[in-house]
Amino acid sequence: MTLVNEPINRGEIRKKYCRFKKHGIKYIDYKDPNFLLKFVNEQGKILPRRLSGNSAKYQRKVAQAIKKARHLALLPFVTDGLK
Repeated sequence: MTLVNEPINRGEIRKKYCRFKKHGIKYIDYKDPNFLLKFVNEQGKILPRRLSGNSAKYQRKVAQAIKKARHLALLPFVTDGLK
């Protein structure tokens, strides 16, 4: 049986968008840990842009807010099971 070069159907490809630009959010509050948990994985690491879908500008702001929240003990630096 030979393999035929057929296009692989990967379903509907959705364009990533920056949720901050879409909803018009200009300030990322470091005192809101529930919002910041959306940008952190189970180990407590900051999600990269390619996974979070943020623009470069807002990815920098999210990273700074997470680091500030960690410093004030609002978010853990490292954890075994955050979510």
